[in-house]
Amino acid sequence: MARIATGILETPLDPAAELAAIAGQDNSAGGVASFVGQVRGEAGLTALELEHYPGVTEAALARIAETAAQRWPLMQAAIRHRVGKMMPGEPIVFVAASAAHRREALEAVGYMIDLLKTEAPFWKRVHTEEGSHWVDAVDGDREAADFWLDQIASEDA
Repeated sequence: MARIATGILETPLDPAAELAAIAGQDNSAGGVASFVGQVRGEAGLTALELEHYPGVTEAALARIAETAAQRWPLMQAAIRHRVGKMMPGEPIVFVAASAAHRREALEAVGYMIDLLKTEAPFWKRVHTEEGSHWVDAVDGDREAADFWLDQIASEDA
């Protein structure tokens, strides 16, 4: 059974510490894969603010990580996500997996980050020099999630 670690953080995310909690912890894991998302320093952006639906968001993160651990033979799966106001360059999300082989770890991380973008309730507010506005979901995020969901459905058929 994979060790699952998920959570919402209102304080700065430390990707190096999160990775250290996974890498080297199980010597049967031959592959550790991770993804770190950070605030893009787009022109005029002064900050990014994320809100979430407490309780529901945490359950969604856990469900995504648990599903990944059921689909791939993982030793560990982790998802940590920031909320609150963040500046350009600050980490927003950390996703990682460890497995006996690299392919399983890499695919599990791809699955988790792609599903996270559509299945976990987060709201994004962009602050610029001209003001602030809420951002709608990106079509490409839904397409990325659908890739994994279609793949899983075809494997289960």
